[in-house]
Amino acid sequence: MAAESHGIDLLPVIALLGAAVVAAPLFKRIGLGSVLGYLAAGIAIGPFGLRLLQEPSSILHVAELGVVMFLFIIGLEMRPSRLWGLRREIFGLGIVQVALCALLLTGVGVLTGFPVAPSFVAGAGFVLTSTAIVMQLLEERREMAAPKGQRIVSILLVEDMAIVPLLALVAFLAPIVPGSVAASGAIDWLSIAIGLVTIAGLVLAGRYLLNPLFGLIAGVEAREVMTAAALMVVLGSAYVMQLGGLSMAMGAFLAGVLLSESTFRHQLEADVEPFRGILLGLFFLAVGMSLDLGVIARNWAMILFYVAAYMVVKAIVIYLVARLFRASNWEAIERAVFMAQGGEFAFVLYAAALGTGIISSEENAILTAIIIVSMMVTPLLIAALRLVERNIPLSTDGVERPENLSGNVLIIGFGRVGQIVSQVLLTRGHVISIIDTDVEMINTAREFDFKVYYGDGKRLDILHAAGAERASAIVVCVDKADDATKIVELIKAEFPLIPVLARASDRRHALDLITAGADFHIRETFESSLVLGQKALEALGADLPEVAEIIEKVRQRDEKRLELELVGGLYAGRPLFSGKLEPVEAVPPGGSA
Repeated sequence: MAAESHGIDLLPVIALLGAAVVAAPLFKRIGLGSVLGYLAAGIAIGPFGLRLLQEPSSILHVAELGVVMFLFIIGLEMRPSRLWGLRREIFGLGIVQVALCALLLTGVGVLTGFPVAPSFVAGAGFVLTSTAIVMQLLEERREMAAPKGQRIVSILLVEDMAIVPLLALVAFLAPIVPGSVAASGAIDWLSIAIGLVTIAGLVLAGRYLLNPLFGLIAGVEAREVMTAAALMVVLGSAYVMQLGGLSMAMGAFLAGVLLSESTFRHQLEADVEPFRGILLGLFFLAVGMSLDLGVIARNWAMILFYVAAYMVVKAIVIYLVARLFRASNWEAIERAVFMAQGGEFAFVLYAAALGTGIISSEENAILTAIIIVSMMVTPLLIAALRLVERNIPLSTDGVERPENLSGNVLIIGFGRVGQIVSQVLLTRGHVISIIDTDVEMINTAREFDFKVYYGDGKRLDILHAAGAERASAIVVCVDKADDATKIVELIKAEFPLIPVLARASDRRHALDLITAGADFHIRETFESSLVLGQKALEALGADLPEVAEIIEKVRQRDEKRLELELVGGLYAGRPLFSGKLEPVEAVPPGGSA
């Protein structure tokens, strides 16, 4: 009889994966975001829920690698030249925000009766925003590459780097705290020197060793070896920084920056991304499991008070600093809501303070609960912010309205089409005037030194202020078809001699623009579709003269159909083309071509 063998206990793994698979899509579907779903799922399966997992700390240590890999991928996107371009945000905006938040949050603790040292540790820990939560939210909203997203990333970098001097300050404060375990008040210059040497060594290794290493591995043409090498670089750099007494995440970020100019950058990102996603979700699950509901039950009033006090004070400081650095009112509000919570690096700071005796184990548990509750509240606040955003118009503070503009070309609408048209005209040396009603687009254009005025092209007074009667041509590039048609009708009624060129969204819109009097229109998908068809024919071996002849035939058939529809008003629901590309009598209503 074979000896009975005990297999691996798969229940915890299944519980983690099942909780993630159920909670994250559910919470994202109802508009609360995947982060809150992971946190709630962690509470449900943790020691204070179904008790499927009893030791969240062991999972948290592994899951922290998700944050490490996330910072590595962010580093890959942050080329040194790009970081230098963000120097104002990093060394100005970031440092001012961190310093003011630390000072005022320390004041909250002192004013409520706690000594200076524990108050500083508690407040400084709350300053360190959750990089994982904010980055995930920016990624979900596709705002990571936007200028306002880049400013948030810059502040997060400063906060992540701030963990190093904060840990040094904890060691410095420990001797002056009664009952602490520190024996001397001297600054540990040796630890500082080791940290600096570690950073220098990692920079040198990244600059001179990593590219040759990946070049050698790429020559082997073994995909799994490249993936293993990518993981080795991420984890190795994090481990080296940890040995030097610094943040693992900072090491991974630095490695990413050093590889950002590498020809292997995209391959590395593709290799690390799956591990990053899984481990980051696991990190949020572990944070949820770490929430000690017993501590909250015993100290719920204190925890709720400090969550509210810290988040309100921090949000106010962030808002004021953002306005000081000339952010728009709405961007300042968004940044304040996004970054009002504490973060995962606070756990490291509190553990160090516990080890030196600055705070007790009970205080550490309470502070940890405050951080976790604030992290859980953030997605709810952002969801509420989105509801408010949908119901109020964007502020036009700082947005200029047109007044006696003198460009020889007026562009109405500065979306994708308007931006490209403006580049063509500027390259030829024309002076252009641009109006749009999208406040966010106007503010973004201003950040790139592009002047766009706030104005509705459907209003005659705005057209006069924008210099429409003096323009040599007017280009209508607005997104909404009805708006574009009304603008063309108004312009041709008031300024009939000025050429009007318009973007059409589809075939029906093209007919409306022709009827409205547009001198020229172009359907946004028609020309690109012709080019795509042309390239397809070339790829299939057709001769260039034959391809040109076919494309011209298709274009002529399309023009004839437009003429037929204009004359006869034909909107029958038949196909645009027959199988042999022969003319047909009618086209579908509002065809997309």
